[in-house]
Amino acid sequence: MRHVALVTLVVDDYDEAIRFYTEALGFRLVEDTPRPDGSRWVVVEPGMERQKGQGTGLVLGRAKDEAQRVRVGDQTGGRVGFFLHTDDFARDYTRMRAAGVTFLEEPRHEPYGSVVVFQDLYGNRWDLLQPAPTA
Repeated sequence: MRHVALVTLVVDDYDEAIRFYTEALGFRLVEDTPRPDGSRWVVVEPGMERQKGQGTGLVLGRAKDEAQRVRVGDQTGGRVGFFLHTDDFARDYTRMRAAGVTFLEEPRHEPYGSVVVFQDLYGNRWDLLQPAPTA
């Protein structure tokens, strides 16, 4: 079996990114390990109930140079680049709004599920999506 285990998201600051992903989005901090070069290995995963390594996690990588800094918040050219699936759209939408997450539209109910676009603290676009039940 194979699956995508980690995806890197370039950020400005480790601690502010950890706060946003854990407090506003409800991710859990899986690892925060200092590295010899002064960087850190920081991994967060959606949901509190998952076991480490059971889903796709985000490596929060601090930008190291100007080429990386210009990518912070625009890693996908303005497209939705990340898709956060939920089993309870109303619960997560309400909690995220209360936590100050910026939503770019009103929730929509499409044939494929309930969805709304939001931004992370750097401006990357995400879908919060509860897939429609399959027949």
